[in-house]
Amino acid sequence: MHPSTLPMAMRAVRRDWRSGELRLLVAALVVAVGSITAVGFFTDRVEQAMEMRSSELLAADLLISSTEPIGAAFELEARELGLETARTLSFRSVLVADDAFQLAEVKAVGTGYPLRGAARLASVAFGPDRITERIPDRGTVWLDSRLMGLLDLVVGDRIDLGAASFRVEAVLTYEPDRGGNLFSIAPRLMMNLDDVPSTGLVLPGSRVSYALLTAGPPPAVSRFRALLSPQLEPGQHFHGVREARPELRTALDRAGQFLGLAALVSVMLAGAAIAVSARRYAERRLDTAAMMRCLGASQRTVGRVFTLQVLAVGLAASLLGCALGLVAQRGLEHLLTGLLLEVLPMPSWKPLGVGLAVGLITLAGFALPPIWRLRDVPPARVLRRDLGALPARVWSAYASGLIALIALIGWQARDLTLAAYVIGGGGLTVIGLGIAALAVVRGLGHLRSRVGVSWRFGLANVSRRAQASALQIVAFGLGIMVLLLLTLVRNDLLEEWQRSLPEGAPNFFLINVQPDDLDGLRAFLDGKGLAAAELHPMVRGRLSAINARPVSEQDYQEPRAQRLATREFNLSWSRRLQPDNRIVAGRWWDAAHIGASVLSMEAGIAETLGVSLGDALTFNVAGQLFTATVASLRTVEWDSFKVNFFVLAPPGLLEGYPATYITSFFLPPGRRDVLTELVRDFPSTTVLDVDALIAKVREVMAQAVLGVEYVFSFTLLAGVVVLLAAIQSTMDERRYETAIIKVLGGTRARLLRGLLAEFAILGAIAGLLAALAATVLGAILAEQVFQLSYRGDSRLWLVGLLAGATGISLAGVLSARSAIGHPPLETLRNT
Repeated sequence: MHPSTLPMAMRAVRRDWRSGELRLLVAALVVAVGSITAVGFFTDRVEQAMEMRSSELLAADLLISSTEPIGAAFELEARELGLETARTLSFRSVLVADDAFQLAEVKAVGTGYPLRGAARLASVAFGPDRITERIPDRGTVWLDSRLMGLLDLVVGDRIDLGAASFRVEAVLTYEPDRGGNLFSIAPRLMMNLDDVPSTGLVLPGSRVSYALLTAGPPPAVSRFRALLSPQLEPGQHFHGVREARPELRTALDRAGQFLGLAALVSVMLAGAAIAVSARRYAERRLDTAAMMRCLGASQRTVGRVFTLQVLAVGLAASLLGCALGLVAQRGLEHLLTGLLLEVLPMPSWKPLGVGLAVGLITLAGFALPPIWRLRDVPPARVLRRDLGALPARVWSAYASGLIALIALIGWQARDLTLAAYVIGGGGLTVIGLGIAALAVVRGLGHLRSRVGVSWRFGLANVSRRAQASALQIVAFGLGIMVLLLLTLVRNDLLEEWQRSLPEGAPNFFLINVQPDDLDGLRAFLDGKGLAAAELHPMVRGRLSAINARPVSEQDYQEPRAQRLATREFNLSWSRRLQPDNRIVAGRWWDAAHIGASVLSMEAGIAETLGVSLGDALTFNVAGQLFTATVASLRTVEWDSFKVNFFVLAPPGLLEGYPATYITSFFLPPGRRDVLTELVRDFPSTTVLDVDALIAKVREVMAQAVLGVEYVFSFTLLAGVVVLLAAIQSTMDERRYETAIIKVLGGTRARLLRGLLAEFAILGAIAGLLAALAATVLGAILAEQVFQLSYRGDSRLWLVGLLAGATGISLAGVLSARSAIGHPPLETLRNT
């Protein structure tokens, strides 16, 4: 490269920046890089926090989890290796305070807990806290602030848990091995492990999670794991530092995927703005390039000068975008941290490299093609104003930019299927919006004779620049569509789902009902007018073999199948087929099959696990094995909120195994006193409030959607930049038009009204098309994913229309009004 090439390019950058030629290109890159790095910095901080606190997330160095009590031999082995140990036990139950009750996640902890990290306590709910090095004393409990508020408790009050009564000793503000609120269906109660028997809540068949925590020197921990791995029973799992809170890591990974894909929408729109801005910039440099050729510059020199100029600007813009992302990620932290982790470290420099890469790839794909055109400008351009079509290599560069964008989507999705859906769905949406926008824009020309002067001027501008108008409509329409989909449509789908529930659908479940309580509970429910409630037996068993072949999670690729291969199933028996079940293969049993070794399996779970009609399934129930043949497959209406099971047997097959009972019922509003009485009379029974669980799901969903909406605000910014770039590309033409109109007597006020009409039309079309697209996508989601009949909402159209018309009108008039203020004589003289 010639020594003078770089200084020449830098001088050109300073000159063009002062003239404002490169500002929109810079703005587009800043938005694109800012959106990507905002997500990158946030997810990087959470990943760092998990790495730094991996031991603390387990409260140990190594943890054994199990759905059955863990034998003492494991603990003895750990101590012989010099490891510290502690035990925990977790389950859900209802606690009662005076006449109020609340479902809580109960965690009983033994001496030594936690082995890593420390719990924190406060004297009042949401008050200042302190570190503690002990566990709750016998007869006392610690409640988190949320639970204290729900039951209106203060330290020193008493609560009933099962058959025992406890004093509230402190407010639990932090426990090391609990993630954020994403997986916390109920608030936390922590108690002493030695107090569990007095509650009467942990009985055979109860849903309980057991854990043995160990900590010590890494070699001893590794040796302990190696020695005990062959001894683990089905349902027992090691969780080390690398596997700390796998559900949290999975949630974070998914969040990073979807937030990153949302950010890529703004990159796509910013690419369009960059392409428009770079094309105008190149067209205004044709004479400069021709003059350089006349003065002896080679094609290579011309190409290098302009390429270096754009790359320098792109690098500076990408750095600015990274700075914007660093600031913007604090908003994501505010919106989402409570779902994941409470305290996050400072971000690393890794997202900076990703942001710079995205900026330069976007620049190379969308800005360099028109810039490379300048190297082919002939010296005769100084005398002749014509320039042929784009050279083939420029179009190939556009193709490479598109390929690079597709690669970015694939990299961000980290899933080929998801990437294909995003590319295909996004492409079809953009194409559909583009075709509709172009058709509407071209059809507007027929209305020009039926409106006033200002509207006629606006319609003429829209229809005359049809392609540019369609591009602006697509850009804004895409952003508005996503926001409508995330807000109004999401709420509509939730309301539609609730409307689809039959009147009187169960809103409470009773689980962990002991066989000794059956007669008393039936009498209680009958006395309260809830006699329709049916009690179903439930036996917990693990699928250990299919056709005598042992079941292992390594046999499956799908995550759901892997989870099902390691979890316990809830088995039950029934003489009759429930009304919300339908046989799709095989046949239901009759009286001749009572006691026979046959099963009925839910069709969806059978497909997931690769089970077919006639297969022999072996289950392990409390250490005992039984084998039965799949006699039928069923579909189940799970959203009926009635008690249903994946696997059913005829009466007589499972009665000899430990069982608890479960039921669901509808409790009218205003009768919650029945539940308080029920919990006091049957302390081992757990009440699940479905309405409260739905409210929790809504809360988590709303918080997550806020985060996605925040990321999509970059999409709207990118849409504004596309609009400004499109206006800037037509600025010379607009100045000439306004000069002619002024010469012919047009006033400034009339010209402004014409501009307002033009952009109001563009915005209204964008908003209406966005509402149409959101309605169509909402209907597809409702019918294909949620099996609902989506009726839509008229507010969608009104919000889309007003948002589009108002937003584009303001942005358009503010950016194009300089054309009106330009002196007509100067414009005509330079034409």
